[in-house]
Amino acid sequence: MDLIFDVNDRPKGPQLIFFALQQMLAILAATIAVPMIIGSGLTPAAAMLGAGVGTIVYVLFTRRKSPVFLGSSFAFIGSMFAAFAGGVSMELGMLGLIIGAVAAGLVYVLIAALVKAVGVEWLNRLMPPVVIGPTVSIIGLSLAGNAIGDLTKGSVLRESSSGDMVPVASPYAAMICGLVTLAVVMVCSVYGKKMVRLLPFVIGILAGYACAALMTLIGNAAGIDGLKLVDFSVFRSYMFSEGVSLRTFFSVPDMVFASAFKGTGQLTGSYLLTVLVAYVPVALVCFAEHVADHKNLSSVIGRDLLKDPGLSSTLMGDGVGSIAGAFFGGCPNTTYGESVGCVAITRNASVVTIIAAAVGCVIFSFITPFIALIASIPSCVMGGVCIALYGFIAVSGLKMLKNVDLDDNSNLFTASVILIAGIGGLSISFGSVTITEIAAALILGILTNVLLSKKPSEEK
Repeated sequence: MDLIFDVNDRPKGPQLIFFALQQMLAILAATIAVPMIIGSGLTPAAAMLGAGVGTIVYVLFTRRKSPVFLGSSFAFIGSMFAAFAGGVSMELGMLGLIIGAVAAGLVYVLIAALVKAVGVEWLNRLMPPVVIGPTVSIIGLSLAGNAIGDLTKGSVLRESSSGDMVPVASPYAAMICGLVTLAVVMVCSVYGKKMVRLLPFVIGILAGYACAALMTLIGNAAGIDGLKLVDFSVFRSYMFSEGVSLRTFFSVPDMVFASAFKGTGQLTGSYLLTVLVAYVPVALVCFAEHVADHKNLSSVIGRDLLKDPGLSSTLMGDGVGSIAGAFFGGCPNTTYGESVGCVAITRNASVVTIIAAAVGCVIFSFITPFIALIASIPSCVMGGVCIALYGFIAVSGLKMLKNVDLDDNSNLFTASVILIAGIGGLSISFGSVTITEIAAALILGILTNVLLSKKPSEEK
């Protein structure tokens, strides 16, 4: 791929600001979703702060050579729930989040030390393109359901007869806004000139939000619930819950460590063991996804990140970045496919953009109107964006197969097993520990490849 901005390039002035905003918008929906799912005192603003700090840590460890953003990891959601299981206090649960993230981060650090000692050639043999390519595709395809599900949802909710909160908007109205977002992203990316071509997501989200806001205003005026897509009440709850005050404009996120330190006196050996058992195995599984993500990013930017800055450096950055993210926001971080997709579509691989986005996340986590604005973006708009982002991840994995001989049955079976296991949703649970479909598909693919690989003596 011909990059418009390479890894070491430095966009200037307004360009950098808009590029950073685009990266932020690409990762924010998923980053703030994790604390919203967990609840228990975790906040989107703190998760943003943790993601920004974690990304800066990652960039430092990778010596500014890997252009990817770190955000809240979905893989650890079960582990995070385990930290609050059994009716523990909020303070002890917060302490458990930090302990678990430290344990998971240390797993990455230990693996990084092992890789540093023995190199990565063994990994390239274990995970050749026929294994990594389909696995990267699965990363995108496994998220396809989320994108399509969001495409038909607004953010205005009401309580159903069963007690669940459901969107009031018509799925068709939501789909129109989502498809408008997607169409604008595609048109800007393909036909746009200069800055327009480099900022398809910012322009697409603005267009989709404008469409949704217009429908909502018409719905409110005419009393048509089906057109109510944007929940404008979040501005009141975020900014004016205490009237007009300093909090209307600036507020300090509820950082996890502030509550966690109050729970140290409640810590017991059995609780510590529960947290470690919930986090450590997941970290071992996530190692496989870390490799797949960096192989994918390597193919996008045209340089092997497993060699330079090296897998040991990316693992260290990911591990320590996860610890930093959890310290502030409670959520362990991971490299984001949405960020890789943004790099692929815009062809902007500048690490300076990633740094600016990380700094922006830190700053904006304190700015109340921005947090409210992000919270008000309806799901359908982000669904339209994510169709493009997740699709690019899937296609970039398939591109890795272009030089693989699929007439060779060993390669054909390996790729087939990974794709079907991943798309089919194969996952394995051991108590609170779940091997995700991505990790399960990768492990099955590695075993298939090892089983069917020819011995050197059999080659012609």
